[in-house]
Amino acid sequence: MAKFFALSLVACCLAVASSAQQTPPPVAPIAYVPTEGVTVSGSLEVANGNAVIGNNGAITAGDKTATVTLARGGALRLCSTTTVHLSSDRSITNVQSSALMIALDRGALETSYTTGKYSDVLMTPDFRILISGPGEADLKIRVSPRGDTCLDNHGANAPYVTVTSLLEGGLYRVQPNQRVLFEHGDLKEVVDNEAEPCGCPPTPMVSLADAGTTSNHPAATGKPVGGPSSTPVDTDFPIAQSEGLAPAAPPATTPVVPAGQAHAQVTVPLVYKSDEPPPPPPAEEAAKPAATVAAVPPPAPTQKPAGFFHKIGHFFSKIFGG
Repeated sequence: MAKFFALSLVACCLAVASSAQQTPPPVAPIAYVPTEGVTVSGSLEVANGNAVIGNNGAITAGDKTATVTLARGGALRLCSTTTVHLSSDRSITNVQSSALMIALDRGALETSYTTGKYSDVLMTPDFRILISGPGEADLKIRVSPRGDTCLDNHGANAPYVTVTSLLEGGLYRVQPNQRVLFEHGDLKEVVDNEAEPCGCPPTPMVSLADAGTTSNHPAATGKPVGGPSSTPVDTDFPIAQSEGLAPAAPPATTPVVPAGQAHAQVTVPLVYKSDEPPPPPPAEEAAKPAATVAAVPPPAPTQKPAGFFHKIGHFFSKIFGG
């Protein structure tokens, strides 16, 4: 009996040791982001106003740019309304790897970090973008709903960036300090010197009227800025709305012309010609029955009063019997 008890105790110890060895170590977080103004989901914990992203998570920026701090160092800036999915690159078996998988469906983001030993992978609906070290990753990426993908590999110490098409194959290397645009998500339609910026639009300037200050600046006086025919609205960042990074301006609710005022006046010349017959009456006037007029007898002719010579003639006619 004692022998059986000893064997059972050894078996229990071995089972406990085996289960302890099979328990995976706690997963180190990969990123942190303030919860104010953003939406987060996935493997995460929330503490003190910050979301701690575990081995995967989705982050959506609100109406302002959101900063995601990477646990390994550096940060990602998510432009307004942009959603990214972050996860550890599970294709790398080394537990010391901090390589990231970044998925961007639509919107724009900016990176600022030092690349590690293993490459990071950024996925879009059309491309697989490999970010390899060594280097300082100062990338700006924008993906439009049409698939246009803008990529800016900024900096003299930029990393090795290659773009591969997920559907058609092929490869394109983005050189340091090069800004390219792949139109419609196609490696064959490349603008290798794109003029428009690829990252987040600049922070809109607060109007002087809203700030409660006065100035002689053109924006304060309502004078055109940026050109002879432009207005302050024309200087706003145009890509934010066209790429879905900012809501479209609401329609105007104030009528262009105030109520009670004529929108347009038309002057028509009137011409009268006496030799032309009068125009026919309107249809409704012609349809009306003719008015009945009572017959009135003509007035009797008035007799002129008898004159002086008429009276003399009448006197002599009586004397001579005429």
